[in-house]
Amino acid sequence: MIRLGSNSPTRALILKNNNIDFIQNGGNFDEDSIKTTNPKSFVYQATLGKYKELYEKYGVQDMPLLVADSVVTANGELLRKAKDINDAKRMLDLQSNNKTSVITCMIYKSKEKEVIDISITTYEFSKFIDQHQEEYLNSGLYKGKAGAIMVEGFCKPYIKNVTGFESTAMGLCVEKLELFLSPNKNY
Repeated sequence: MIRLGSNSPTRALILKNNNIDFIQNGGNFDEDSIKTTNPKSFVYQATLGKYKELYEKYGVQDMPLLVADSVVTANGELLRKAKDINDAKRMLDLQSNNKTSVITCMIYKSKEKEVIDISITTYEFSKFIDQHQEEYLNSGLYKGKAGAIMVEGFCKPYIKNVTGFESTAMGLCVEKLELFLSPNKNY
């Protein structure tokens, strides 16, 4: 059993779909306190801030702690969660017919191990169809997603090329996490 230090339903689903037992306890770290606009630096600082908050609250004596955060970047611009539908549209317009990277940082800490990983998955998208993009925006499914991106949904039919793991783009590189969990899943 591990403690998922995240409020993300997608990260919870990744763990569930990979048969990793967990409880979910997210925190309240203020990402707006981070001043950098460098995507890799931002995601690392956000993950570290969340980790410090939750490590102080829960420690790792009872169970390992897993914390993660993701950001999106296109044309070198840091794309966080959209503030509103217009911001989401701007972000999607940047990604349409372009390369877009999702950068996910995770920190896993148990009594025996500490792992810090930054993984990147890069997508090359074809041009988004205006009507499909508008339907996606009106659905509200972009809310809470870095860069308004949804690779497992809206963006899927537009993927021309991908380098990296889909789980990274969804918010947690489970392929790398599993390398550090014991084969018998007795965490």
